[in-house]
Amino acid sequence: MDVYEAVTSRRALRGFTDRPVPREVLERVLSAAAWAPSASNLQPWHAYVLTGRRLTELKKRACERVDAGDPWDEPEYEQYPPALKSPYSDRRSAFGEQRYGALGIPREDLEARQRAAAENWNCFGAPAALFCYIDRDMGPAQWSDVGMFLQSVMLLLRAEALHSCTQMAWAKYHKTVAEVLSPPDELVLFCGMSIGFEDVTVHYTRTGRAPLEETVTFVGC
Repeated sequence: MDVYEAVTSRRALRGFTDRPVPREVLERVLSAAAWAPSASNLQPWHAYVLTGRRLTELKKRACERVDAGDPWDEPEYEQYPPALKSPYSDRRSAFGEQRYGALGIPREDLEARQRAAAENWNCFGAPAALFCYIDRDMGPAQWSDVGMFLQSVMLLLRAEALHSCTQMAWAKYHKTVAEVLSPPDELVLFCGMSIGFEDVTVHYTRTGRAPLEETVTFVGC
């Protein structure tokens, strides 16, 4: 798989098989992803990989909270601006319509939407998950570095015929994740990432992208 194919075939997969992901594959991917760029080589990411019994335990704890209607944990960072302006709000709305429309869930059926969203905390059936943390003292530039690390992981997973789904949703239950992982207090959970092989029986609709002229300006001769 070349780089272009890895980039264009990567997507937020929401249907995995239970086929195990070999430890040596995960180690190979993460060893290569460590070469992701970071300002002054700070490498500000801290990743935990969960599989097997420990991942099952985390899924169980999180799903129990969902079933009990527990409120989300106090947020440790702002996932979206409180007043999301256009065109970003338009793209977010379009994503929601496509995502839930593909599942046959109408806009007004909030209960069905919540049930579908709850699959986040089952990792969409994935047998492996990565949880990415960053030190609380880091600033916006280091958060950007973490994003480049995660993108590197996702592209390398494609080279291994694996798929992924990054999930800020896990930050909403960061206390539950901490119960299983016991990270140092100075770390903030940015996101989870479900990892595994695609369940081809799960239908999906690919979210489109804005035209190039909407996001890129060429300046030159």
